[in-house]
Amino acid sequence: MSLAFLHAHDCSEPHTDAIWGAVWTQADTVLTASADGTIKQWDAASGQVSRAQPAHTHGLVSLDVDAAGKHALYNSLEGLTCLWNLENGEVEGRFESYVRSGEEHIEPSWSVSLSPNSQTYASTGGSGNVTIHSAARDSFGERRATLVSGRSKFGMFCKYSPDGRRVAMASETGQIYIFDVASSSLASTYTTHAMAVRSLAWSPDSNLLVSASEDKRLILHDVRLSPSGKPGSGAVATFSGHSSWVLSVDISSDCRLALSGSADKAVKVWDLAAHAAVSTTQETGEVWSVSWRPHSAANNSAGAFMSGGEDGIARWYRAAGAA
Repeated sequence: MSLAFLHAHDCSEPHTDAIWGAVWTQADTVLTASADGTIKQWDAASGQVSRAQPAHTHGLVSLDVDAAGKHALYNSLEGLTCLWNLENGEVEGRFESYVRSGEEHIEPSWSVSLSPNSQTYASTGGSGNVTIHSAARDSFGERRATLVSGRSKFGMFCKYSPDGRRVAMASETGQIYIFDVASSSLASTYTTHAMAVRSLAWSPDSNLLVSASEDKRLILHDVRLSPSGKPGSGAVATFSGHSSWVLSVDISSDCRLALSGSADKAVKVWDLAAHAAVSTTQETGEVWSVSWRPHSAANNSAGAFMSGGEDGIARWYRAAGAA
């Protein structure tokens, strides 16, 4: 199978530096967070900016949204975490994770993920653990639990599962940890990658997890499989084809396709069942973020996706024949 994706349009006002995070929301808007310190909300149909936050002093390195697309969580290079209400434009929470209070050690957040119900958020960083924080307005940032990986390796990326029951975290050395949120326990460890894992994406049913790594591969894991104790247990497919680091990944709403962006300046679409790339699009710079449109196209085709990367331009693509 091969698929054709057509370049639909670019954003109207590019960022002045690389886009490090991008999400297409359930509300059919797109958010981009940039190394220039700004976060913008776009109308997906036109590429016009509908709302933006003033530039932060440091770049924004992590971005996530809740299930309804009503709140965005973002984190800066030094570890300032903010919760943005996308309906009224108000920043409802700010937490300076780099500030030490008394004798308590506060780990600066690097990657953050908002729970589907917007009640908590997860963060990871230098310790290799995951911290669960309150996302409530009156207690934003307060620690609720610490999920311990057992390895003191930098946490590159963390992501809540869509059902809110798990948090996945990826490390600088390639390990992936799956935590059970209710019990605050480590459920599984995957050692399927040889280098740092830059991005993770859950399937909408929370059963599958795709990882993107500096080892140029993507790996599909089935989290329902019981760990066997052997390295790499839970891996069901490997996807190779990028010629450099894979920096971002996402899974389509129907769980048929994966999307990846790479330092080789390519965006690839992968057929998960066939374990093969079915579309490749070249861009002008490294592709740091990719995101599928959450809603399938009316004719049940592959739909649409967007990308953001080194050149600061958010780009929209649609499947040939799809509206």
